[in-house]
Amino acid sequence: MTRPTRVAVNGYGVIGKRVADAVRAQKDMTLVGVADVTTDWRTRVLQDSGVPLFAATAQALDELHVAGAPTAGRLDDLLDEVDVIIDCTPKHVAADNVPLYRARGLKFILQGGEKHAVTGHSFVAEANFETAVGRQSTRVVSCNTTATVRTLGALKRAGLLLRARGVLLRRATDPWESHLGGIMNTLVPEPEIPSHQGPDAQTVDPDLDVVTMAVKVPETIAHLHYWSVQMTRPAAKEEVLDAFRSSSRILLMKDEYGLDALNAVKELMADRGRSRSDLHEVALWADMLTVQGDELFYAYMVDNQAIVVPETIDAIRALDGRETSGRRSIAATDLAMGIDNDLFAGNRVWTSESPLPEVDL
Repeated sequence: MTRPTRVAVNGYGVIGKRVADAVRAQKDMTLVGVADVTTDWRTRVLQDSGVPLFAATAQALDELHVAGAPTAGRLDDLLDEVDVIIDCTPKHVAADNVPLYRARGLKFILQGGEKHAVTGHSFVAEANFETAVGRQSTRVVSCNTTATVRTLGALKRAGLLLRARGVLLRRATDPWESHLGGIMNTLVPEPEIPSHQGPDAQTVDPDLDVVTMAVKVPETIAHLHYWSVQMTRPAAKEEVLDAFRSSSRILLMKDEYGLDALNAVKELMADRGRSRSDLHEVALWADMLTVQGDELFYAYMVDNQAIVVPETIDAIRALDGRETSGRRSIAATDLAMGIDNDLFAGNRVWTSESPLPEVDL
């Protein structure tokens, strides 16, 4: 039997802790350890879970020892034991770590805060999994870019996408640190059109004709996108919805569900038993969606803390190279994480006895 892919996470923050949990849920991966620099409640929770903690820097090693936090060694020690490293450290820190990973010949994954040029490849599983197979590195794009590529990609696969223009209402900061900053009683427009998300989406799919405009708003739950799309031809509303249904990572919400706002959707995720109330899918209001001839209008919600987590899991499989099919990887990840675009279907749990799902291509 092929041994599981040995994975490490560098940075145990908003994304890192979710990626670590997601790796542990996969049958074909094992989490060797996590590296970090903090000595507060975050790493204490990690230690309670039994995951080995490594000091990401020499200074952090000293500080963790002073704080009484047991460590399994330094980042260098962790890197000796893994096949793939997921860098979830803050923006720019990850780019500085890249020479270390390259020198060791390690496969590595960065998050969307880094530039495309650092890896030369940007990743969304449904769009370009196969182009990442066997690479040394890739970059999982940001939450907003992931949602953009998922939804526009679904329309493109259905032959319906000509060009798209989007307005992104961006949460002010992550919920856990909203006491430290953010904005109140104002809106802050991104200073350039297009905003960076449109060009970023084109690093994944250069053929996308997309322009985005963004504004920061005084809330922290999630992002909200509004899109105006010119289709290749007139299409019925149901045909458009079928295009979105082709993605397991797009949830279609009906008015009868009463999910009128971002907070209601997050509460639903909690009621469904999702860890940390995470919404891994794009949550799109189906009844709001409007078609006028060849023009399409719709809106959806993006959970900035959770949407890139399944993409990161798929990126691990792609770099490792033992799975060459994006469809099979997505199916395995979705099953392990309880992702299902049937909104009220029961969560599915992938046990250690379950085979890797086969998907009819």
